[in-house]
Amino acid sequence: MMDETSDEPPTSAVLLDNCHFSQVIFNNVEKFYVPGGDVICYYTLTHNIVPRGKDWVGIFRVGWKTTREYYTFMWAPLPGDVHGDTAVQQQIQFKAYYLPKDDEYYQFCYIDQDGVVRGASVPFQFRAETEDDILVVTTQGEVEEIELQNKNLLKENEELQATCASLQKQNMELQEELKKTQELQNGLESLRSSTEKLELELNSLKKENKHLKELDECREAELHQFKEQIQNVTSEKVRLETRLKTALDHMDQLQSQVLNYEKEMENLVRMDHDKTEQLESLKEENCQLCMTITQQKEQKKELEHRLENLKETEANLSLRLQNEQQQNRDLMKELEEQRHLFQILQAKKSESDEEKQKLREENDTHLRHLSQARDVSSFSAVSQAQAQVPAPEAGCLVFGNPYYAAEANLESRAARTDSIRKCPMCDDIFPEDIEASDYEAHVQSHLLECPFCNETFEKSNRQVFDDHIFCHGLE
Repeated sequence: MMDETSDEPPTSAVLLDNCHFSQVIFNNVEKFYVPGGDVICYYTLTHNIVPRGKDWVGIFRVGWKTTREYYTFMWAPLPGDVHGDTAVQQQIQFKAYYLPKDDEYYQFCYIDQDGVVRGASVPFQFRAETEDDILVVTTQGEVEEIELQNKNLLKENEELQATCASLQKQNMELQEELKKTQELQNGLESLRSSTEKLELELNSLKKENKHLKELDECREAELHQFKEQIQNVTSEKVRLETRLKTALDHMDQLQSQVLNYEKEMENLVRMDHDKTEQLESLKEENCQLCMTITQQKEQKKELEHRLENLKETEANLSLRLQNEQQQNRDLMKELEEQRHLFQILQAKKSESDEEKQKLREENDTHLRHLSQARDVSSFSAVSQAQAQVPAPEAGCLVFGNPYYAAEANLESRAARTDSIRKCPMCDDIFPEDIEASDYEAHVQSHLLECPFCNETFEKSNRQVFDDHIFCHGLE
């Protein structure tokens, strides 16, 4: 806020250390002013300042840092004798509607046209008068020293006044004697000059006493400002200590998190090493299964060779029909056992291939498994190989072909084997006319599905499924 008929006053960011608070002295500053009334500010321009046209008097809230923080201001009137050597009494009236409405502490400050503070008053408030208002004066060592000097000056002033009264009495006596004798006139003139000198000294002492009082008021205002600055620094220190404690607690939390992450990484590395060892072991088992399958293929060739030999001796079997039929039954039984053994090996090979595929995908994509097993085919290859061998017609032999009916039975069994479905998990066999949804539901009952990525795992590999879920928790 500012005077409505004035422009912005000249201000600056000059620090308080560079200001001169004793060049303008504010007089008769009340402890508080009643709100709603005009305030008259009385101040004295000492001989140390030369007033100029852009000087102004502002009201500042206590704790201000620069002259730009004024609440309101009035232009300082120029005295009649600008360049005089004596102190000049001045006054300014602040209108009530420009004054603050709160109960904070304020003070008058005289600012020159360069924006430099030339004088400051003691703090005051704008509030209603109460009966229990008590004037509190805080004294320091320097203030006590000034008061002591004031007492000494007052004492000397009283002595000088007493001396002056005595001299005046003597002057009156001398004047009476002057009427009597002209000879005492010169002494009277000397006494008069001495009296004038004493009066000048007395006036000088009065001015110095008044100046010391003004300095005392300025020192009280500066002391109040210093106390407020100390309180601000103390509060800032407490706030910084709180922030430092919070930062240290956060650092401890981060360090504990780093230690936990390091432990988890060690566990993951250890698990990866175990998986690698398992993969190597499964590879060795796969090689052994491949060797077993090779041996079974050789046995199959041998059986086929024996079957050819039996066909070559077919003409002789007609003479020993009964014996050969018994042998045929034995051979068929042995062939059935071999076929059953081949089915078992074929199933093991399929399981080995599936396990190998699962391990390869698990190693590449970290714990991925095959979602659905392939249908296991039976021995269609064997049936096709037997079908390629031409069976002799029944009419070519005298008693017919005793193996023709047996081979037809084998072919019908192979056809039935091709028409069934087998569960890749539990080896359960389903007929050809089973619904695809029922077959898939049965296979799905052996699997576990990941709720995060919909990847499926066998229930028998529960540990692998748990490790996969754990990896999702680390992401």
